[in-house]
Amino acid sequence: QVQLVESGGGSVQAGESLRLSCAVSERTSRMVYMGWFRQAPGREREGVAAIWTGGGNTYYTDSVKGRFTISQDNARNTAYLHMNALKSEDTAVYYCVANPRPAVPLWDVGSWPLWGQGTQVTVSS
Repeated sequence: QVQLVESGGGSVQAGESLRLSCAVSERTSRMVYMGWFRQAPGREREGVAAIWTGGGNTYYTDSVKGRFTISQDNARNTAYLHMNALKSEDTAVYYCVANPRPAVPLWDVGSWPLWGQGTQVTVSS
């Protein structure tokens, strides 16, 4: 069974950076879309960033535009989330997501059949 393996979470100060990684356990399992959701305590899970692996098109929720960058390494079947200028409101559990088909609607939790185990990101102000 294909799994998503996340790494890279941690605790930082506001303004600092972190990079999250998400590797697909089977390199021959190609995903059409990969992305990241997050869930803060007491809040609903929300989509953060996504990438179409076929063309590299990227998508972001408004609150992270200009600060977060999603990228891919197709050879490694891995996606990355580069998070800069982190804010306390970015504190959440971050989940990698993937879909071997087009993920539509993009920010709908139900559009993503594969989920990582989640990694905690804590930003202190």
